[in-house]
Amino acid sequence: GDVSEKHGGGPAVPEKAVRFSFTVMSVTVQAEGEEEAVTIFQEQKPNSELSCRPLCLMFVDESDHEMLTAILGPVVAERRAMKESRLILSIGGLLRSFRFYFRGTGYDEKMVREMEGLEASGSTYVCTLCDSTRAEASQNMVLHSITRSHEENLERYEIWRTNPFSESADELRDRVKGVSAKPFMETQPTLDALHCDIGNATEFYKIFQDEIGEMYLKTNPNREERRRWRSALDKQLRKKMKLKPVMRMNGNYARRLMTREAIEVVCELVPSEERRKALRELMELYLQMKPVWRSTCPAKDCPDQLCRYSFNSQRFAELLSTTFKYRYDGKITNYLHKTLAHVPEIVERDGSIGAWASEGNESGNKLFRRFRKMNARQSKIFELED
Repeated sequence: GDVSEKHGGGPAVPEKAVRFSFTVMSVTVQAEGEEEAVTIFQEQKPNSELSCRPLCLMFVDESDHEMLTAILGPVVAERRAMKESRLILSIGGLLRSFRFYFRGTGYDEKMVREMEGLEASGSTYVCTLCDSTRAEASQNMVLHSITRSHEENLERYEIWRTNPFSESADELRDRVKGVSAKPFMETQPTLDALHCDIGNATEFYKIFQDEIGEMYLKTNPNREERRRWRSALDKQLRKKMKLKPVMRMNGNYARRLMTREAIEVVCELVPSEERRKALRELMELYLQMKPVWRSTCPAKDCPDQLCRYSFNSQRFAELLSTTFKYRYDGKITNYLHKTLAHVPEIVERDGSIGAWASEGNESGNKLFRRFRKMNARQSKIFELED
């Protein structure tokens, strides 16, 4: 987590720190001669800071790749050693053998791209799970399957490094699909539910502004106009929902913004009834889809939404590419692409997305800042009345 010093009385150290933490998700026992393993422990609250144990705290900037890899190198080496060997312990006079399975999840997209050697998130290669480009993802919003993996990224890096077919830079980049650094740590190709929430709420926030300004009728409004729309939206949300504008979208704001209550409040500012209807439908579909990637166990918590997910996401994509075409012509945000295209496949494979999300880690960051008296990224500017 970024813990830049603001006005804490901390020691003079480099100003950024990274916490690297782990959670024991489950423990299973396989009795001799038995086919099935029995689960004896399953983490009930995988997203609590209580189950998120720091493995190391280091003063380093997460974007300083050389430094980060140097510090985490030993962790990767230990992991590799633990994965490939068996630990034999004597428990109550009996020898027991243990195996470890590691899953790199709960990283936000920036960290996944960093670890897996992909280009940064503004890249034309929009996804960390498939090879789609941004233009393709905006044309075909739903039908993609997960193709990227750590091994493949390593192979592609080798191709990038050696350029065996003596191609031009552009051809080469297209061949390796944006893998241009050495993948360093294996991550499970999945989706970070918390940042998915935040990314999609940011997107809806922008759609709300555009709809208030009737963007679908205009060609290119100037900055002054856009500022007026945003200001109108902020005022309305503050007045009706007591939602203070924030500098950078955060989880709490995102959760409050993505509600039926919020859409009604926004619709009061949208002039045309037809557009209001489209906005309501968009939000309704989103609220149907959201529990699937938020809940710890979707098959148990929201089986109906899980069954309808693909259908809902197709309708959602249809709305975006017709009614909201002005926004999604040739471009789409990374998390929106993942929400529409990859959720069912991940849930089918892992049983859950929400369980592997990064809230526990974020709460840990918050505590860490708190203990170090560092109030990072908290701007007081917005608390003044506008």
